Amino acid sequence: MDGRIHSFETFGTVDGPGIRFVVFMQGCNFRCVYCHNPDTWLADGGKTCSSDEVLAMVERYKPYFESSGGGITVSGGEPLLQLPFVTELFIKCREKGIHTCLDTNGSAEKTEELDLLMQNTDLVLLDIKHIINESHLQLTGHGNLQVLSFARYLEKKKMTFWIRTVVIPGLTDSVAHIKTLKHFCSTFRYLEKIELLPFHKMGEYKWSELNIPYTLKNTLPPSEEHMNSLYEKL
Repeated sequence: MDGRIHSFETFGTVDGPGIRFVVFMQGCNFRCVYCHNPDTWLADGGKTCSSDEVLAMVERYKPYFESSGGGITVSGGEPLLQLPFVTELFIKCREKGIHTCLDTNGSAEKTEELDLLMQNTDLVLLDIKHIINESHLQLTGHGNLQVLSFARYLEKKKMTFWIRTVVIPGLTDSVAHIKTLKHFCSTFRYLEKIELLPFHKMGEYKWSELNIPYTLKNTLPPSEEHMNSLYEKL
């Protein structure tokens, strides 16, 4: 089966445990105002690769995975927009003993095909853009009810998962937001980790190249002290 791929990262260290081979899928249904890869949004971009071609690339890095506790992470864009491809790829990776990790915005509907993917997924990274529905809508163009439902789905399936949220000064960095996120997360037994990711502007130049207005031009990354204080609250 073929998939639309934006790019690969052969030595990822921030997308799951250990050293990861990261596959960035093409196409996304969210329009996050802080996205650092807006070039992944359009579904017809990128390049076409078969699951066997991707698996062959992943296998070349298997010695790094085995020594570091890493594996493959499929990210995006939004990988669940290409659910059949990701499922086929993960089945093949699991057959080779490769740890599989899915990084998703959690907007997918619950289906039998999604169940099959979860059966072949070792870890899910669930990105919650904002815990408040109205604020999530402003940040992404979509509400978060399906996203929060996806977290409950992972819990019901007894899936090991992490929750990640980007800390953007003035948008997602309030103590009230973090405490509400903490309250939501406290209900889960299979949630292994919560990550607060500091906002950065490394992808700002892509917005300019694509002629998309970038509304966070004057927003600075949060300080280390502020990040530490939010982690304490969490």
